[in-house]
Amino acid sequence: MSPSTSRPPATDVATDVATDVATDVATDVTEELRALVYELSRRLDEHSRQCVTELGLTLSQANALRDLGTPLTTRELAERMCCEPSNVTFVIDRLEAAGLVRRQPHPHDRRARHLVLTPAGVELRHRLLDQVSRQSPLAHLSGSERDRLRDHLLRALDRAPTT
Repeated sequence: MSPSTSRPPATDVATDVATDVATDVATDVTEELRALVYELSRRLDEHSRQCVTELGLTLSQANALRDLGTPLTTRELAERMCCEPSNVTFVIDRLEAAGLVRRQPHPHDRRARHLVLTPAGVELRHRLLDQVSRQSPLAHLSGSERDRLRDHLLRALDRAPTT
């Protein structure tokens, strides 16, 4: 600095910095949490995609297998997968051709068909869920740590505005 440039006293600079830090702490923590949740989500998604690929499935097929732990109609499965029933029909056609799913009459609605996993479908579903869970980026957390993380995320989501 040249002699003609005045410098604020050190105490004023420290006070300004402390004020800025105090003001930005909540924003910084929120931004850090946002970045961490985003990165964890990205890694979980990447891990899931790798597991699905190793099992010779598409992501849609894996989602259908995951959701078919109990028999569902095409419409119910579409709702769970957040897609149109016509998209689910295409996925189920492929899974049925592979011997993983079968369509059977609905027990209470003659117009509807239940989607049911075959024994091979049940076995593949178990392998998928086990592989995704066992090798997950969250696998090193204890059960109670995962429970606490889930509870905190649910609380945050319950209070978050929806779009």
